[in-house]
Amino acid sequence: MKKNKYVIAGLQMAFSSDPDKNLNKVLSFMKQAAKKGAQVICLPELYRSQYFCQKEDSKLFDLAETIPGPSTEAFSKTAKQLKVAVIVPIFEKRAPGVYHNSAVIIDADGKPLGIYRKMHIPDDPAFYEKYYFSPGDLGYKSFNTKYGKIGTLICWDQWYPEGARLTALQGATTLFYPTAIGWHPAEKERYGKAQQDSWITIQRSHAIANGTYVCSVNRIGFEQPVKEQSGIIFWGSSFICDPQGVIIAKASEDKEEIIYGEVDLKHLENIRRNWPFLRDRRIDSYNDITKRFLD
Repeated sequence: MKKNKYVIAGLQMAFSSDPDKNLNKVLSFMKQAAKKGAQVICLPELYRSQYFCQKEDSKLFDLAETIPGPSTEAFSKTAKQLKVAVIVPIFEKRAPGVYHNSAVIIDADGKPLGIYRKMHIPDDPAFYEKYYFSPGDLGYKSFNTKYGKIGTLICWDQWYPEGARLTALQGATTLFYPTAIGWHPAEKERYGKAQQDSWITIQRSHAIANGTYVCSVNRIGFEQPVKEQSGIIFWGSSFICDPQGVIIAKASEDKEEIIYGEVDLKHLENIRRNWPFLRDRRIDSYNDITKRFLD
């Protein structure tokens, strides 16, 4: 029997261009989080490198790793030592020419529970992900860790209520969103606050609509891999909210931090009893949701 509570943590960090240094740095942060009681820990999206999708360059496929590979080996060993579960987002090399933006979920015994592959792939200025990543083909999943049932989606997935819903319907009590999102420097002053508020609001809405906790984990820092381009200011602001959308932990925009939150399954059930959105769903009326648009 699992206990009615478990502690989650998000590692908000800045990353260098050295994959090995990034790996060792994250392992150090992970140990800090475990020491302070974290039981399920989430890393930012594509933690082993800077956000390389700001340009299209075939040599950057060399950053990808296999599963199993360096990340799964290191985090499986450390998860077992610390007795924590961990969400490890990586650039996955599935086969020659086939790559994914993925997350490996490793349980507290060091054994991988499975993989989630990012389903929604953006293609915006300085976010050229369609060049690098095949869309996920494993569907939406939940994972039964030692401490609780969790689900993970990745960054651009966070704008889609369908993904959150289908993950929650599989019993996930926390939705984790490893993320790499930020401002184009020229847009920050005019649009920055609205963009960031929208990002927080949509994820809080997933928590409310599904009666789950949400943990969104972003990176920080200014990254400019192409000097002729303006780069991205990653806005941090990682946060955890409860099933009412109440923010219970929030990081700064520009500092490396570890955020913590307690997932209380009794609180979750109480909210769902009083806001019975899952009970009142009209599942007989949603067939058209699978259409692109209703002309």
